[in-house]
Amino acid sequence: MTERFRSGAGRLCLDFVRTLRYRGTSDATEELPDGASWRAWIEEFGKFGEVVVPEESVRDARVLREAIHELVSDGAASCRPATRQRLNRFAVSPVPAPALTPSGELRWRAGDPASAMLAVLARDALDLVTSPAFDRIRHCAGARCGALFLDTSRPGTRRWCSMDVCGNQAKKSTYRAKAAH
Repeated sequence: MTERFRSGAGRLCLDFVRTLRYRGTSDATEELPDGASWRAWIEEFGKFGEVVVPEESVRDARVLREAIHELVSDGAASCRPATRQRLNRFAVSPVPAPALTPSGELRWRAGDPASAMLAVLARDALDLVTSPAFDRIRHCAGARCGALFLDTSRPGTRRWCSMDVCGNQAKKSTYRAKAAH
């Protein structure tokens, strides 16, 4: 399966927040406009195999995404009570259980994969903001990006969500600006 969504933010909940691409810019793009796209995200990141998700669960996915964004941007202590309640409500749902397939692959099972994925995402966000890793969450320095990522570099000075995309664009811009002078 080809990857449709961005990954590599360092945590699943941060990859999920990226489904509002170019957040905070005039080019902001919703990558979860409907149930089919939410199902595709679950299939790509959830390791469930093919899943059926209710069309209305995409609204819950976008609500959770915005709650996670607020939580990781503001921190646990500064999170609004309504946002904290949303996160806690999603986190209490049952999570998927691991299962080994006859071919030896690990797959995840859940009665309601959409709800289970929301629980996994909420729990991951809650764990992240209450861990030492919280201090390593960064906003990409790319002018048009708006993505969050977990800086796992040793010195903690990573600037871009992706060196291949945003970092490369920034370096090209710097080079062109120097060449023009």
